[in-house]
Amino acid sequence: MISAPQLDPNTIQCIGFIGVGVMGEPMCRHLATKSQFKVLAFDLDEPPLKRLAEFGVQSASMAQISKEADLVFLSLPSGEIVSKVALAPAGLLEAGRSGQIVVDLSTSPFDTTQKLAAAFAAKGMYFADAPVMRTRAAAEAGTLAVPVGAAPELFALLEPYIQMFATDVRLAGKAGSGQVVKILNNMVVYETVLALSEARAIGARAGVDPETLFAALAAGSADSFALRNQGLKAIVPQEFPERAFPVTYARKDLSYAVALAEQVGVNATGAKNLVACFDQAIAAGHGAKYAPAISLIFEQGKLD
Repeated sequence: MISAPQLDPNTIQCIGFIGVGVMGEPMCRHLATKSQFKVLAFDLDEPPLKRLAEFGVQSASMAQISKEADLVFLSLPSGEIVSKVALAPAGLLEAGRSGQIVVDLSTSPFDTTQKLAAAFAAKGMYFADAPVMRTRAAAEAGTLAVPVGAAPELFALLEPYIQMFATDVRLAGKAGSGQVVKILNNMVVYETVLALSEARAIGARAGVDPETLFAALAAGSADSFALRNQGLKAIVPQEFPERAFPVTYARKDLSYAVALAEQVGVNATGAKNLVACFDQAIAAGHGAKYAPAISLIFEQGKLD
């Protein structure tokens, strides 16, 4: 194992950002406008790169980012893609250098994150998991919540950068801990969304108007972030747009939660049931819709 040089914020002169999609684009923009450093970005889609160019972000290849960036952020659709970007021939690990810092803002499996952290450490590089929580609107506003898995000294260096696009940044623990928090956050939120979906269908069939039902729930002990957001804004009106957090992404995150539960010896029956509901929604053609679209399988009577 190669020892990494001591962390020094003054060594960061260039930031790389890989993956400027729905969440990555606004985060990259915040870094470009607030850090005063050179920012390089890579994505397979051209339109977000063109929009970011207006804020001084330079389009670059992953090879160029590996060569020039001192701090590299990843915002990718899955842990599998994160692993590919990191471990592929000429990927971030092979092309990287001692002292370089890689931060995964994606939602990735706990065990994958631990393996990546060990692999980067063996080369004298630094790796942190900092999966983002909250919505696209929060990413646009710079008000995301970010639990970070990292050594305390690495967290201290990264915190000012993450605060450029987040208002609630906290050290969750060692490598992988940020992913544990994010995965369980989504598990709790979407198990609540499942309960709300069931409640709407049951209430409507029993003759109670969904708006009346959910307003009453919000005034009672059933109130929650999920009810006020996914419930009132999507489940009640039955509006599930695409280009939001889709069923397929939520299903992926819940599969990570089930895998984590199995690794630590917990029989997560609620999470398993939720994965089955996501599978039903995908089979019914709702995979690209906003994740609360699992409501449709109850409304349309398609749940097995």
